[in-house]
Amino acid sequence: MKKIFISLGIYSFFLNILMLSAPFYMLVVYDTVMPSKNMNTLFLVTIITIMFFVGMWILDYVRAKLMIYASNKLDLMMNERLFNATFSLAAKYPNKANIQPIRDFSSIKTFLGGQGIFAFFDFPWFPIYIAIMFAFSPVFGFYGLAATAIIFLLTWLNGKATKEGLEESNEQYRSAVGFFENNVRNVEVVHAMGMKENLHRIWMEKYNRYLVTHTKASTTASFYSNASKSFRMLASSMMYGVGAMLAIAGSISPGMLIAGAVLLGRALQPISQIVGGWKGFTTARIAYDKLNQLLLEFPTEEEKLSLPDPQGVIRFEKVVTIPPLGKIPVLRGVDLQINPGEIVGVIGPSAAGKSSFARTAVGVWQPVNGHIRIDGADIHQYNSVELGKHIGYLPQDIELFEGTIAQNISRFEEDASDESTIEAAKLSGTHELILNLPEGYGTRVGAGGMALSGGQKQRIGLARALYGNPKIVVLDEPNSNLDDAGEYALSMALRIMKDKGTTVIIITHKQNILTLTDKLLVLKEGLVVSYDERDKVLNALSGKTTKSIEQKKSNNEK
Repeated sequence: MKKIFISLGIYSFFLNILMLSAPFYMLVVYDTVMPSKNMNTLFLVTIITIMFFVGMWILDYVRAKLMIYASNKLDLMMNERLFNATFSLAAKYPNKANIQPIRDFSSIKTFLGGQGIFAFFDFPWFPIYIAIMFAFSPVFGFYGLAATAIIFLLTWLNGKATKEGLEESNEQYRSAVGFFENNVRNVEVVHAMGMKENLHRIWMEKYNRYLVTHTKASTTASFYSNASKSFRMLASSMMYGVGAMLAIAGSISPGMLIAGAVLLGRALQPISQIVGGWKGFTTARIAYDKLNQLLLEFPTEEEKLSLPDPQGVIRFEKVVTIPPLGKIPVLRGVDLQINPGEIVGVIGPSAAGKSSFARTAVGVWQPVNGHIRIDGADIHQYNSVELGKHIGYLPQDIELFEGTIAQNISRFEEDASDESTIEAAKLSGTHELILNLPEGYGTRVGAGGMALSGGQKQRIGLARALYGNPKIVVLDEPNSNLDDAGEYALSMALRIMKDKGTTVIIITHKQNILTLTDKLLVLKEGLVVSYDERDKVLNALSGKTTKSIEQKKSNNEK
């Protein structure tokens, strides 16, 4: 990128040199050609000036093309970092799970791809134009400096008056759009319960607040922009009056009068462009500050040593987990080990920390204390992409990505084989279900695709979790939307995984699934109440339940 901007500076240098051809053409025509009435000289300087203007056009075109190239190169350089940082941001702050960083980067690209950016390359040549004006007449030079100072003052006032307003309006716009996007995602609930008018009212309140601040900021920016434009036109016009007085006094020639006016217009042009594009510049600067803060918080992940493929030993060492934006631990001192081939059922009342246990086990949430170890290594010592190939995860809320069912099952692997995809579907008992869809494995889902039922999504999500025969599988309420056929398919999948030596963590309350587990983990308020062989835990729980019932009966009799 540095070489590109150096090249842009070089092109701008020659472009601005060629731009001097216009005032010098005026100077030669008025001071040499007209007094001498020499047509040959006029013809020669005209041809030379035309050549210079053609050169200006070529240089301007090349400079614009180079800036577009720079913008695209910046896009390619930043794309992966922004992609990763956006996902990291969403994982750490679920309330910020959106693509705002991509929009911010788009604002920067829009500014770089526009004409306003070239004003910053042209402005350094302002002293040259002023120096030539001083050479014509000190009055011209001081007049140009005074006009520039006034336009700079208007630019500074513009920035001071609009900065906070533009930041506030951008923030309110993001809030309004985020609210609207969330409503669209929950369209079924909105439609079924007649919430559209209520949500529209809130949306309009948010959007009206944005409109008020945006209108105020835009109006202020327009005021200073138009004031600067009008003053530039006035200064250019008055330059002829100043030049006329100097010409009458004999201080300058008529050619210098015209050339000086053209030079002033050229000197003020980049400043005027900066003022006119100040709103876009401010928006891009705000976006840059936000992206810079994001990338500082989520720097590029250091390359980690490729560890051997995991065998599936999971070890929780006094793990304490606090959810993103939370303050209260959802797991408190969890200390246990799960061995390869074991199926561990996780049970407990609501808000016991079951889903938090699942998220922590797969590395979605990082513990604030303690360690999660896989085969003895801290889970965060693994390369997340490499480790992910050996982990299957089915969350409670299942989302399928835009694409075909085959792509979703194969996790969008570029070189995924049909055999591996179908194997995962058969293992999860989803193969027949998929074949009954209109396009089979080629059926598109997600945005613009086929709407699937909760049970269908769950079974396809299970197939995705089982793709590639992972060593560790974590299932969070995998049968919450399943019918009898789905329950049977899940049971068969668990048996096959056990035979393969897969480590399975399953969160469920259904008795037919619990019978397939080797051990049970009972959680309550983030604490481990019990962790042992299934029958021992169930017997202990049954004993507690019986004692509790007898105690209640005794209390009632009293």
